[in-house]
Amino acid sequence: MRVQDGRVDFKKDGDIESRNVFFVDANFFSLFSFPLLRGDANTCLQQPHTVVLTKDEAEKQFGTADAVGKVLTLAEGKTFVSYEVTAVTENCPQNSSIQYKILLPIRQAEADMQNNDNWFSYFLNTFVELEERVNPVTVSTQMQRFYEKDARGAFDAMTLKFGGEKGGDMGTYALQPFADIHMSTTFPAQNGLEKASNPIYAYILSGLALFVLLIASINFVNLTVARSVRRVKEIGIRKAIGSDRRQLIIQFLGESFILCGIAFVLAIALAQLILPVFNELANKKLAIGYLVDARLITGYIALFLLTGLLAGFYPALVLSGYSPVETLYSRFRLKGKGYLQQSLVVLQFTLASFLIIGTFTIYSQFNYLVKADLGYDDHDIVLLDKGNMTHQDAAVFKSELLKYPDIVSVAPKNGGSWATMAQLENDSSIRFAWETVDESYLATLKIPLVQGRNFSVTHPGDSAHAVLVNEAFVKEAGWKDPIGRQIVFNFQNNKTFEVIGVVKDYHYAALNNKIAPQLFTMNNANPYGTFYIRISPRSATRSLAYIQQQFKQFFPFSPYAPIFKNEVNQRSYESEARWKQIILFGAILTIFISCIGLFGLSVLAAEKRIKEIGIRKVLGASVQSIATILSMEFVKLVMIALLIAIPLAWLAASKWLENYP
Repeated sequence: MRVQDGRVDFKKDGDIESRNVFFVDANFFSLFSFPLLRGDANTCLQQPHTVVLTKDEAEKQFGTADAVGKVLTLAEGKTFVSYEVTAVTENCPQNSSIQYKILLPIRQAEADMQNNDNWFSYFLNTFVELEERVNPVTVSTQMQRFYEKDARGAFDAMTLKFGGEKGGDMGTYALQPFADIHMSTTFPAQNGLEKASNPIYAYILSGLALFVLLIASINFVNLTVARSVRRVKEIGIRKAIGSDRRQLIIQFLGESFILCGIAFVLAIALAQLILPVFNELANKKLAIGYLVDARLITGYIALFLLTGLLAGFYPALVLSGYSPVETLYSRFRLKGKGYLQQSLVVLQFTLASFLIIGTFTIYSQFNYLVKADLGYDDHDIVLLDKGNMTHQDAAVFKSELLKYPDIVSVAPKNGGSWATMAQLENDSSIRFAWETVDESYLATLKIPLVQGRNFSVTHPGDSAHAVLVNEAFVKEAGWKDPIGRQIVFNFQNNKTFEVIGVVKDYHYAALNNKIAPQLFTMNNANPYGTFYIRISPRSATRSLAYIQQQFKQFFPFSPYAPIFKNEVNQRSYESEARWKQIILFGAILTIFISCIGLFGLSVLAAEKRIKEIGIRKVLGASVQSIATILSMEFVKLVMIALLIAIPLAWLAASKWLENYP
């Protein structure tokens, strides 16, 4: 069963709106268990001009979920066609990778079926249900064998056409378990599938939770030992009346488990309370009901037992070992130098310092991402999509826009991201981003040339034979003098283009992508798909009104959806912005809990040195001097923690920053 994402224009009450849709095979509901509210799952997608809506989408379109038999008007080519609603389903579950609102029968042209080049087009999600006894590895092997046999000729022809080594690696067709697409970094959910997640984020959240739990357990140990001074008589009396050490250990472990149980219940209540905030912060739609799972519940019980045991075992051993004679006759004093407690504090502040440095790194990186020089000016640029536009139509629309005084410049460009390969003079091949622009593109984005000249209307041959390349292209090609070099497009009947200029490298993709080779052409055979419109500062309202007026006049059957280029760029870093807030919250929480632990150790130290403090005060020591003496010990511990945390945090930060070339 195949699933292909796409966009279709909808017409309603004279307005045109472009919507995301899924094109699916007729057996979609046979494979997936999305419940239908109305309609027949077996027949609802069999006819070509049918549409299936979710409950929310049906209510949006018709004001009711009872929409079967109603009609929507959708674009097909340059005309609009009526589609009948044949089924209404429940809304997709929040945790599903398949998030549809509109389903359409998949469009399959006979020419596509006969085109062997489609072996190498990865635009479809294909789902296969195997019988339980079938080995997926065996099926994958058979798929690969069939692929290599059937597609070898097409692959060799494509290699000859685009350049490359004949008989080279054709790639691999294999099966992937459906559940794996959520966390896979090799083959994540894509082509319309959603909810893909990088496992590193799960590791970060798990590590953050582990840090907090570990620090809280350390606090419990330190505070319990510090508070033991006030319980020495209780322990002495219990031992005097016959309690042995085993009974006392059980008592103190029981107290630990009771406190952990109360904390566990409060944690669940607190999680339910702040879950909406976390969902907003992390851009998730989690529900507390997801925790009701047999494996998770087993894990919670194990975590509860482990936490209670680790937090209570050491204090139980310490408290149960007190001598009844010393405790009852006030001869008791805490023995030892507290190396374990000091080590625990060092561990606490190592973790806290690690998080602080990590937070600072993420903050600095995010600020760099949003403030870095992109190599072009993305302010006051409006992006306006209009697919498959001829150069002549684009020139007329551009001319009309430039009549408005607040529109500074207009530059058409191909829609989406194009990439291809071409052959250099030494017969080597190079892969690059392929941009179709006009002579105004560089000036509109304020991108400088470093060599040669720009496209020009005074050179009519530029559209047929000239190209611009960026510095990364020149470096990849190994050219020292790029002007006048020839580039051969094998797939265009070995058509040759001449390099007339070199564009300074700019970040045409997000900053976590290395600047790759880029080539610009004005080839009339390539359609335009997007307008870059630079407007005067502080003229957005009136400029957009004029742009809308002209767009509706020129393209009455196309959706109008302008967006500013700097907003598009900022959306590329929404993930970093969310993680900045999450890590900041975790660091603050960790520091707060660590300070509580430090307070516990301070109480313990003061209790152990209470006679020394009294003697110093009798001899005239001030409160400030005594506080300094007591504090120096903890300052040393914090400094040791910093010395440990800094190299660890540096290694972790360096690893994370590898994602940003």
